[in-house]
Amino acid sequence: MIGHLILRLVIWFLLTANFSLANIIIGVGVSLLLPGLPSRTSPERLKDLLQGLGKIVAAIPQAYGEAVQLILKPHNHEEIVMERVQSRRSPGLIFLDIFLITFTPMTIVLKYHKAGWYEVHRLARRKRS
Repeated sequence: MIGHLILRLVIWFLLTANFSLANIIIGVGVSLLLPGLPSRTSPERLKDLLQGLGKIVAAIPQAYGEAVQLILKPHNHEEIVMERVQSRRSPGLIFLDIFLITFTPMTIVLKYHKAGWYEVHRLARRKRS
């Protein structure tokens, strides 16, 4: 329970980037109101969750780098690609995947297809061959 609350608060603070008292209270409220994840977590899912959180932490410098690239060198080509969802992903891990893709400035998930695909919009400097 506490682990899920902390995870939700971390994601809340990453999304809002605001540590005011009011935002902390709202974040705790939202974290408590969200439906709970299943209490039994297999070691494989826990490993996947920790890897996902590690990828999010690693994506922070990437996001800043992409933001600087967008400022200095405009990206004038857009593409929509389909990315495969890894097998046996829980709804929480799918959310973390979508958050990770959307966190960086050059990509955003447009749609999650129940068949196991993410529809991703990307910015690129030039057309890929």
